[in-house]
Amino acid sequence: METIKSNKTRRVFVGEVISTKMNKTIVVEVERKGLHPLYHKLVISHKKYHVHDEENKAQVGDIVEIMETRPLSKTKFYRLVKIRQKAE
Repeated sequence: METIKSNKTRRVFVGEVISTKMNKTIVVEVERKGLHPLYHKLVISHKKYHVHDEENKAQVGDIVEIMETRPLSKTKFYRLVKIRQKAE
């Protein structure tokens, strides 16, 4: 998807929700695109983040915006900012 810079040096990402099986936690997959330094071909990488969703609003397939925050648990360092697009 895309990376957005915040003015408070907190990283903001846009990704797709791939799991909502945990209570108040969603798993978001963020896609990054870049050129390979030697071969100059497009390289796509994916990373999964555990995100805090206080009201359990997000559903699988939603496009969401997440922001870096203080550690909330062993694996949660991000929180849900807003849902950009609902899944169909």
